[in-house]
Formats: sequence, structure tokens, C-alpha cells
Amino acid sequence: MKFYSQSFLYDDPWSIVSLAYLLRYPNPYASHILSCDVISRDITPAGTLRTTRLILKTGSLPRWAPKGMIQRAESWVLEESEVDPLGKVMRCTTKNLDHVKVMQVEEHIHIRQAEDGKTLQTTEAFFLSGFGWGLTKKIENYGLAKFKANLQRSREGFFIILDLIRQSRRQPMTLGVPSPFLVSHRILNDPDTKALAHREASTANAAPKDLLDEPPRPTPGGGAWSRLRSWLRSG
Repeated sequence: MKFYSQSFLYDDPWSIVSLAYLLRYPNPYASHILSCDVISRDITPAGTLRTTRLILKTGSLPRWAPKGMIQRAESWVLEESEVDPLGKVMRCTTKNLDHVKVMQVEEHIHIRQAEDGKTLQTTEAFFLSGFGWGLTKKIENYGLAKFKANLQRSREGFFIILDLIRQSRRQPMTLGVPSPFLVSHRILNDPDTKALAHREASTANAAPKDLLDEPPRPTPGGGAWSRLRSWLRSG
């Protein structure tokens, strides 16, 4: 089994960071996410918000993987989160539901309020393969390496959502006019937009690619709004 841990400090308050984490999909850096659906949500007796989501991701095998190692490129991921608004703590666990013999990946996210109004996020991930055939360690090492490599791209996509929330909070609210952030998120959740992201992911899968996918990188610069518009116009 392989283990990875990392901490990151945001300048934003906990309320914004935790909201952005729950709304992180879709974003231009996550074309590998095919769907993200809430399957249950409730408020516990302690007053925390508990949510379970089912996420469908796509990826491909490395070149050295034996033929028939997995039957399909998609993988279902279960995400369970709990938000404590009084204690200003959010915990989230994700784990794959299929391909578990090849490799089980379990990720734990802990987001809490830090000093001076900042927010600390701690990420821990475990990688365990039961494939055998002399490939167990190689699969675990590869999964760990790709997870670390993709972490920065995931954070860049998260920052886009974070920027949108920041901007929406700075803009004055007008009666009868929807929030720009809500409008942009509705666009991202539109079926045509999702189909575009799916086509981008399928095109990327046609080329030789590694076990963990590498979503296309948008053109840098210009802020969150311009990057979002550029991504939407690309189709």
C-alpha cells in the first residue's frame, strides 16, 4: 500500500472554500468527469450536512498494462461528505467502486478554518492493488505518481470555481437578476456543455494515455471569467 499526504492553506474564509469544494465539478480542468449526481443528502441530529454523491470518471491504462486488465475505461467513484457549519469543518471521503482488484484508491479531505480567517485543507490518499502477477507494487507506485501529478491541475480547476464565488460575492445583488456565478454554473451543468466535455475526454482517450487521465489545460491568464468563456467557446 502507498500513502500520500499534503496540506494547503487558502487565503479565503472557510465558508467560501467549503462551498467551492462542493461545486468544483464541472470545470475546464475536469473533462474526465462524465457525471456527478447527489444520491442522498440530509441534516444530522448534530446539525451537520451529510451528502453522498456518485461520480463517473474516465481514464485509460498505461502502455505496460496487460491486455484485458480492465473491461472499460469508466470508473464509478463514491463521495461522502459532512459539513459542520458551527465547527467550520468539512470532511470528505472518495473511493472507487469498480476496478478494485487492479487498484483501490481512497482519498480523505479535511477542510477547516485556520487562523486569520484563512482555511487549511489536508489531503490524504491510499493506494492498494491486489492484482498480483508481479505488478502490485508497480501499479501502486504508478497510481501514486499520477495522483501527485494531477493534483495541481485539480487545484487549478478548483481555483476557477473559487474565483467565480469571490466575484459573485463582490458584485451587488439586483432584484430579479440571477447571480453571475449561478448563471455560469448552470451553463456548465447544461447537457450540451457536458456533452462537449465528454467529447473532449473521448478525443483525449483516443491517443496513448496513462492510467490516470490528464485533462486538457485551458489558456492561462485573463481571470476566471475569461478562462471560463474561452473554454465554453472552444466547442
